[in-house]
Amino acid sequence: MSILLLGKDGQVGWQLQRALAPLDEVVACGRAQCDIADPEQLRARVAELRPSVIVNATAYTAVDKAESDADAAHAVNARGPGVLAEAAAACGALLVHYSTDYVFDGSKTGAWGETDAPAPQGVYGQSKLAGEQAIAQSACKSLIFRTSWVFGEHGGNFVKTILRLAGERDALGIVADQVGSPTPAALIADVTAAALLRLDGGRHLAAAEHRLYHLAAANPVSWHAFACRIVELARARGAQLRVEADAIRPIATADYPTPARRPANSRLDCSKLERDFALRMPDWEPYLARMLDVYLR
Repeated sequence: MSILLLGKDGQVGWQLQRALAPLDEVVACGRAQCDIADPEQLRARVAELRPSVIVNATAYTAVDKAESDADAAHAVNARGPGVLAEAAAACGALLVHYSTDYVFDGSKTGAWGETDAPAPQGVYGQSKLAGEQAIAQSACKSLIFRTSWVFGEHGGNFVKTILRLAGERDALGIVADQVGSPTPAALIADVTAAALLRLDGGRHLAAAEHRLYHLAAANPVSWHAFACRIVELARARGAQLRVEADAIRPIATADYPTPARRPANSRLDCSKLERDFALRMPDWEPYLARMLDVYLR
């Protein structure tokens, strides 16, 4: 199983370098080595390496900026994955790709399943859904994992933002009416490796077979509850923060307007993933504790 990893410098890509290394040779590329927005470079890189597995961890994730930068978002999240799928089909490779809870509008009361109809509310979600569709309509074998609220010690994320703000301010107001599952980048990487092992690098998939899975940690919470736990765990580890957890004020989405609308309910039903790969999605909190142990060291 030879593996081409794109997006090695992102949150998930950084963890994938670790998780995929025991499987076989991994050629890990950042934007400088292979720009997903450059179709010719993409095709040439895949044709040169002829990997058996391509893992695409590249994404345009600036949700608010995407509202005024739609072409760039679609180039990375939609058109690039479509070209990558064509290149994968040409060399018989399995394509692994990551998508998002933002493909849903958040209106459902329960957890979202893979068969629920997507209805993205903004450019970011629309571009990610278009990428999913381009891959599904291609002739390549593919695995798409939809995930949510990704965090880890590498790269920017909500955890680091809260730690910075809690060190600068005496009080915080955090949205309490949006619910989802904080999902560790390490968990996403480990599940990817487990799936590749179970599928023998895609050899157990039929030609052009397309599989879609939801992948998120257990025990969904609101952004407010997540922020409170971040501060509690960080203070317990000696972090010098000005804010106490009980000084974090719950606010409504309407009180914190942003260019892009966020789903009110981002809970993902991961039962299909758990059943097909004999897995059980863990709680996010132990991962948060380990991240803080490293990040605050």
